[in-house]
Amino acid sequence: FPTLASSFTLITFDVDGTLVAGGGPSGKEAEASAHSRAFGHAVGSILGDGSPTAPVASVLRTEQYHGSTDGLILLRLARAALGVEPDVSAARLDDLMACMYEYISKLDDEEVAQGISPLPGVLDRLSDLATMKSSVACGLVTGNVEGIARRKMRAVGVLATGALAPPSDQQLLRNSDWAGAEDIGFLGGFGSDFCSGDIDDASRNYLDRSEQIAIAAERCRSSLTGAELRRVVHVGDAPADVLAARAYADRLESTGGDDSPCVGMVAVATGSYGAEELKELAGETRPGKWEPTVLEEGMANPGFLRACGVL
Repeated sequence: FPTLASSFTLITFDVDGTLVAGGGPSGKEAEASAHSRAFGHAVGSILGDGSPTAPVASVLRTEQYHGSTDGLILLRLARAALGVEPDVSAARLDDLMACMYEYISKLDDEEVAQGISPLPGVLDRLSDLATMKSSVACGLVTGNVEGIARRKMRAVGVLATGALAPPSDQQLLRNSDWAGAEDIGFLGGFGSDFCSGDIDDASRNYLDRSEQIAIAAERCRSSLTGAELRRVVHVGDAPADVLAARAYADRLESTGGDDSPCVGMVAVATGSYGAEELKELAGETRPGKWEPTVLEEGMANPGFLRACGVL
């Protein structure tokens, strides 16, 4: 981190539906995406006969994958496509994620970017944030396996904006897991960092993601010297993003004391969910504790940085 202001903000971004269109396991564009194909490749290779399973969107309900994490999606796909229960598949989760990344690692950036593209305003807003590093750090909170997130961010031009903060020391300990992407890491909390393994409790879609927000915040805090993390803002498009940030705010309010950072949420209606639904899930503002807002145009909205609380 550069020379820091005394009060610091962390902004974490979801990926699919927030930064990029077409990157998750649903939709016509997604069926062409490398990330989507990697699920079936990994489950078939590690738990099946070596051939890819059916695509995620053809065997799982939307609520079972949209806004979920790669770990939970893998376990659900294993059950739905192969009849393998999570008490068996969860023990192979590290192997499944490694297989997903190995599949992606063999592709060039053009192939990784096939079927996905930055959403309007994303590259411009991130370029703006890249000029604010003395008081703002940007990272990802995403269900993506970390190595896959690295490759996707380079492939679609997000990495080139310079907005994403360097990876934490803890992340660097696992750098060898992401062969070929060791030098393009960045701060965040990822699907490969935490998975509860509980695919029958629908609330885990957002509770697992809430753990990833906490991981990203702790990694940011550990990288700060002479500055205090006073605000954590999550930007996402799915109900799971809103509920995850809200759960993190609730946790801080109940356990963290008066000096806990304020949690902000910028819900962007650029994925599969409308602004009214996201607003209802966000609930009432609690000043200084939980400060959500909804932007129908997402990061293309001229007021995005103000919504993040950094202007």
